[in-house]
Amino acid sequence: MTKMTGKAILVGLCIGAAALGLDQVSKELATSYATSIVDGLPLLPGFNLVFLRNDGLSFGMFDGMPPWLLITLALAICGWLLATMFRTQSRTEAMGCGMIIGGALGNVFDRIRYGAVTDFLDFYAGTWHWPAFNLADTAILGGVALLILHSLLGVQGKQSDG
Repeated sequence: MTKMTGKAILVGLCIGAAALGLDQVSKELATSYATSIVDGLPLLPGFNLVFLRNDGLSFGMFDGMPPWLLITLALAICGWLLATMFRTQSRTEAMGCGMIIGGALGNVFDRIRYGAVTDFLDFYAGTWHWPAFNLADTAILGGVALLILHSLLGVQGKQSDG
C-alpha cells in the first residue's frame, strides 16, 4: 500500500463513518419526534419533516421484499465498495465509496432494527411531493455522483487527485 493509497483509504473511512453517524443521529431524532411529525411538520416553503418507514428500496420500489434480502444485497455492495476503496489512490473515489458505504450501512441498521428504513425529509412543490428520504439516501446519492464525476473526468489515470 502506498502512502497515497493509505491517505485515500483514511479519507474514505472517515467520510463513511461521518455519513453513518449523521444518519443514525438524525433518524433517532426523527423517531423520537415521530408522533409530532407523522402528519408533516412544515419548516420552510417546499419542505416538511415527516415520519415514514419504507420497507422497499428508493421511492418505495420493491415494497414487501424480505428485509434479509435487502440487507444481504446492501452488505455485498458495501464489500465491493470497500475493496474498491482499498485499491484506489484517488481521494475522490475513496470519498464516493465511503459515502455510499456509510449511507448503505445506515439503512441496513434500520432494516435490522425495524424491518424498514426511517425516512423523514419531505420536499414538495404545490401538491407534488418528492418521495421522503433520509440522510443515508443523501450520502448514497452524493457518493454515486462523486464516482460518476471521477469516472467522467478521467481521474482514474492519475496517481491522485489531491
